[in-house]
Amino acid sequence: MKNFEYIQRVETLSNGFFAENFRKPTMFIQTFGCQMNERESEKLNSLLLAMGYLESPSEESADLVLYNTCCVREKAETKIFGKLGSLKSQKRTQPNKIVALCGCMPQRPEVIEEINAHYKHIDIIFGTFNKNSFPKLLYQRLTTGKRAVEILTEHEEESELLENDTTRFLPHKAGITIMHGCNNFCAYCIVPYVRGREKSRKIADILAEITALANDGVKEVMLLGQNVNSYEYGFAELIQQVNEIENIQRIRFMTSHPKDLSDDLIATIKNCEKVCKHLHLPVQSGSSRILQAMNRGYTQEHYLELTNKLKSAIPNITLTTDIIVGFPGETEEDFLQTLETVRLANFAGAFTFLYSKRSGTPAADLTEIIPKSTAKERFDRLVELVNSLQLKHNQNYIGKNVAVMADSATSGRTDGNVLVHFDIDKLETSQVKPGDILSVKIIGCQTFYLKGTVE
Repeated sequence: MKNFEYIQRVETLSNGFFAENFRKPTMFIQTFGCQMNERESEKLNSLLLAMGYLESPSEESADLVLYNTCCVREKAETKIFGKLGSLKSQKRTQPNKIVALCGCMPQRPEVIEEINAHYKHIDIIFGTFNKNSFPKLLYQRLTTGKRAVEILTEHEEESELLENDTTRFLPHKAGITIMHGCNNFCAYCIVPYVRGREKSRKIADILAEITALANDGVKEVMLLGQNVNSYEYGFAELIQQVNEIENIQRIRFMTSHPKDLSDDLIATIKNCEKVCKHLHLPVQSGSSRILQAMNRGYTQEHYLELTNKLKSAIPNITLTTDIIVGFPGETEEDFLQTLETVRLANFAGAFTFLYSKRSGTPAADLTEIIPKSTAKERFDRLVELVNSLQLKHNQNYIGKNVAVMADSATSGRTDGNVLVHFDIDKLETSQVKPGDILSVKIIGCQTFYLKGTVE
């Protein structure tokens, strides 16, 4: 209840700001990283709206700037530090501007040390476990003028603020976090250290949130977790119950871990008509030796058995994946096995990454570092193969009619999560609303999207 009290206190301060400035205070939120961060940003956005803030189109014009951060790769951290640095000059000309940092980065002690040394203009800092504390921290900063920091090492015991809140960035789609944290401890991954151990939400709470969203116009839901397959109360059972919720038309989920993909879940994907026939199943490497070094818990053979089982049970399923190139100790033979796995699995798309060393992970202590030039050359070969397979996959749609859920008046996605840009022949553009299911005839394609006409 204290958090709700702080919402009211900040709202009172916002009313005072309006009386002085003849406008409401404004805020700008930028999200880095995964879909879970996107959903958490939606909730933080909702908190700020409840506290009297209005959305601003840019950092420059906002009274409060909030970065919801990711630290899975060094590149993301570097980009965020760069944006924080650019705000220093803005703080000089706008001393009352509030800069806030939350998410995964503040959970790393090295980041806090860097902030204390070089980014003293950051006003509010909190981590992944206590976003509910944001109203309290904002109130402290507004009333004392001092930096407000709260970094916890485990989730707050109290129920989440606005857990059933229906505010979202898209009117017809919503992400629903079903669990927090990860127990896998892959050798390269910082997530278990900044997100904590797995903690699943109760099925009844999740169903209540989705029902509220469905009643508010949501047509498609994405069930989110670091490893949804290990959802404590039975992931297949959860999906089956979501499938029964009225007005929900499409169900997606991510991310799935191959070692926990069960026959029960495969059957659920096949038999539940609302579940999209698309599975994102990160392989990370095609070399069993590297997979063991990564602590992934499966071999190349096991992974390919899974993909064959999926395609046998669900012939029209679309498979996508994640792949890391340049993991310490990766040989040319290991990399060739990755290319072989990509060909045999015949992925419809892949997110490809160069290995990023994360201090605090087991892989950070490995000494067989792959030269950047070698890793980059392998990366380019992988991308060429992945793109060629994706283009062939898209070419198979040409001449066919597919069901597309509109995200805008001219684009949307198939059940298999393929982006489609379409022209309107028989309908006016204004008649197409986000969430509409359209029959689109595919007349062409590029590597990353289809082109079609609404019939």
